[in-house]
Amino acid sequence: MNKDFYAILMAGGIGSRFWPVSTTSFPKQFHDMLGAGETLIQKTFSRLNKLIPAENIFILTNERYNDLVLAQLPQVTQRQVVLEPAMRNTAPCILYASLKVQKENPNAVMVVAPSDHWIEDEAAFVQDMETAFTACQDSTKLMTLGVQPTFPNTGYGYIQYQREGSDAMKKVLRFTEKPDHETAQQFLSEGNYLWNAGIFVWSAKTIVDAFKTFRPRLFQLFKAGEDVYNTVSEEAFIRENYPKAENISVDYAIMEHSEEIHVLPATFDWNDLGTWGSLYDKLDKDADNNAVVNARVLSEDASGNMIRTRGDKVVVVDGLKDYVIVDKDEVLLIYPKQKEQDIKKVLNSVKEKFGNQYG
Repeated sequence: MNKDFYAILMAGGIGSRFWPVSTTSFPKQFHDMLGAGETLIQKTFSRLNKLIPAENIFILTNERYNDLVLAQLPQVTQRQVVLEPAMRNTAPCILYASLKVQKENPNAVMVVAPSDHWIEDEAAFVQDMETAFTACQDSTKLMTLGVQPTFPNTGYGYIQYQREGSDAMKKVLRFTEKPDHETAQQFLSEGNYLWNAGIFVWSAKTIVDAFKTFRPRLFQLFKAGEDVYNTVSEEAFIRENYPKAENISVDYAIMEHSEEIHVLPATFDWNDLGTWGSLYDKLDKDADNNAVVNARVLSEDASGNMIRTRGDKVVVVDGLKDYVIVDKDEVLLIYPKQKEQDIKKVLNSVKEKFGNQYG
């Protein structure tokens, strides 16, 4: 393995659209969502470790999840857990982690990847990663990975790339956030759009320089701590300064401004596991086309449902089609799959009416 290869594993999200299984105290990346025998973060760590030395994989998460990370990834040391003392978007935490990595290894090339995506063809993933790392090792490219769209999904961002050229990497023309159905259909028909997988590859120097150019105030905020990074004084500096960081994504902060953005069309299958419907798509179905996890189901005139319980509970369903049925502790969710994007709003309503302990 190449000692200059690093990974930043993003594991700070709450995954509220997977409520009630995913909660603030125990979010989805720490669950075995597919019944595969490994949690999502364990599976992602293992996949990255096929290319990147285990000691070079850093986990970026909120400080409340420190113990969960160390419990689920026993091969990880505290040095590798980069803790956010406040909830912010992706730009501040990526800059913070990149400065730490750059100080440790100025020649580092890194992948920034979510901890909760599902990729089955891991050999193809590793091959694509090697291609991207090689392209970024001695260049100023900022690379993102895109996935060939198979239907007009309105829940994903899209990347338009330049058609010209025979190189595997394509120059990015623009990013579009979650379009409406008609626009998504148009993107598919045009043929030079990819789903944004939220996976980035770049050298530590290149991304730090990009922040210096496009987000100088954010850069100066974190650059001021350079002397204390990777020392016992780091925590105090971050606790004082991290809450001052602007709440902005790396897409808006950097990727929409730089002229060095390229996309590599991925050769692997991909699912961002963002909703119960996306989980339903990945699971095997029973004879009535229901996806079932940890349950024994008797169904009558019921199909297309996502059913999940704890402890192999018996579930009887009659007359329901295309619903999410999730039973967890003191919460039972029965909700139309077509309205799954609203589960986040439902969670907020539950908290307001019944208390924060349910979310």
